Order: sequence, then structure tokens, then C-alpha cells
Amino acid sequence: MVVIEPIKPTPPVQESTEENSSTATTAEEILHGTGNTVESATAATSGNDSDGYETASETELNDPDREPEKNNKTVSNHDNSDGDVRRGVKEEERKEESESGDNELNEKALVQANDAKLEGNSLFKSALYEEALLKYELAIQVAPDGPYSAEIRSICHANRAACFSKLGKFEETIKECTKAIELNSTYIKALLRRAEAREKLEQYEEAIADMTKILELDQSNDQARRTIIRLKPLADEKREKMKEEMIGELK
Repeated sequence: MVVIEPIKPTPPVQESTEENSSTATTAEEILHGTGNTVESATAATSGNDSDGYETASETELNDPDREPEKNNKTVSNHDNSDGDVRRGVKEEERKEESESGDNELNEKALVQANDAKLEGNSLFKSALYEEALLKYELAIQVAPDGPYSAEIRSICHANRAACFSKLGKFEETIKECTKAIELNSTYIKALLRRAEAREKLEQYEEAIADMTKILELDQSNDQARRTIIRLKPLADEKREKMKEEMIGELK
């Protein structure tokens, strides 16, 4: 007799909690950056975007707010750069306008100074030395400061020296010549005029020094050479006389 055992009902198939646990663990590891690939991380997290995690790839590559921020900074920097350029251009334009205005004023001042000098020359030729002095002084005052006006100022000082020489004011002649030479160290006429005034005041050694300077500038200047030869005995005589006077004071 064959005994037939009843067939036990097969229990329903359930998903393995171990597998779920393994899967969950794998997804969690991937979300924390411990998974093997970016693709597996994406697959594991596709249904759970609200869990608060983000991978480095999502932060750096897929964050929609990052690129506009970078672009905004770029635009802002570009705008600032353009503003700096525009300000620089405007400042340069203002500087050029200021320099142009200054140059125009200086040119007008030089014209006025030259006109005053020419009037002084006319007065000097008419032997009106006091009036000529005033015109030369006006020219010096009107002429702007700077190396470009040094020539006309030097000439006017030398011309004032000539006026004082005609008036017999040799100390003033020397002062004006010195001012002219300070503006133009190679001004031979001013050196000559100062030497002549020094001779008038019996300042022979100083006059010889001026004539020697003239010869350094112009070796062919016979007047300076002859004057030096003529003044040396006078200078020696004056020196000896001064020695005798000093000895006499000591006795």
C-alpha cells in the first residue's frame, strides 16, 4: 500500500532582507562617495533625491546655482574693468586739456614778455635808461617760470645791467649780470659786462676771473685775452698795496 504524503504548500517568495540591506548599504556607501562608480551612485539614488546627500560630482558639475554665480562674477569684473578704463581715459583727457591750457597761457606770456623787451630796447637806444629798466623788469615779471623762458629772462637781466652801467651804478650792474649768468652760464656778453663793471670798482682779480671764463668758452676772444694782460699788473699792484696796509695795521 502506497502512502501518499500531502504536499505542503510552498510559502510565498519574499525579497531577501539581506539583499535589501546589502543594496541599501551599497547605495549609502555610494552616496557618501565610497561606491565604485558614478553610474552606480546615480542608479542607487535616483529614487531618493530628498535624502540630503550630494556627491562631489553633483556639487561641482550638476549644481545649477554655481555656474550663474561664476558668470555673474565674470560680468561684474568685466564691468569694473570697463569702468576703470573709462575713468583712466577721462583723467588722461583732463590732464591733456590742462597741459594744453597751460601751454597756451605760457605762449601768450612769452609773447608779452618779448614785446616788453623790444620796447625796452627802443628806450635804451633813445638813452632813456630809467624807462628801459622798467620795461625789462616787466618782461622778467611777465615771463613764465621754467627752462623754456630762461633765455628771455637772462637777456633782460643783462640788458638791465647795461642800463645800470650807463647810469654809473656798477654794483647793480654786477648783480644783474650775475642773475643773467645764473640762468645761462655760457652767456659771454653778461660775463664781459660784469668784468667791465668789476674793473670800474677796482675788483681786478674778479674781473680777470670773468675774462678767463670767457676764454674757456671762446678761445678766439681777443678782447678777453687783452683785458687779462692789462689787468694782471693792476691786480698785482692792488694785492701788494693791501699787504702793506695790513702790515701797517699790525705795527
